[in-house]
Amino acid sequence: MTQRLNFMTKKHAGLEALVAVETWLGKSFDPKLLTLVKVRVSQMNGCAYCLHLHRHEALKLGETEDRLLLLDAWHESQLYSPRERAALAWAESLTRIAKTHAPDTVYEEARSVFSEDELLNLSIGIAMINAWNRLAIGFRQQHPADRPREAAQSAAV
Repeated sequence: MTQRLNFMTKKHAGLEALVAVETWLGKSFDPKLLTLVKVRVSQMNGCAYCLHLHRHEALKLGETEDRLLLLDAWHESQLYSPRERAALAWAESLTRIAKTHAPDTVYEEARSVFSEDELLNLSIGIAMINAWNRLAIGFRQQHPADRPREAAQSAAV
């Protein structure tokens, strides 16, 4: 896979605005929970770059390898708290919005453990990771392990 555009190196007002929202989110919502959500959404969207980035971020915040490994099967695991489960269900619902239409049951579950402001902040965080996933996938942002492989392949040609 060849990178199409390294958007991360661009000085662009739109990207700066996205980064500003991320900075605000870091001060407005539980960073460990938001990072867990970012990993899950990135799994759903198949974004290797964001999975790599947020997995490392989660580990730095004290997340465990077991919980990260089982995140794709969180429905079947008892490793996640009711608050985490509600956040993950809401994240999945919003990420698959065209299919789910954010059902009332998922909303009510989230609303039972988050204040209105927390739920709004979480929802903005979910929207942001979906935006970053779309940029990274669309422009073929490379996972760090793919960079040396592509360089070796290019040199061999």
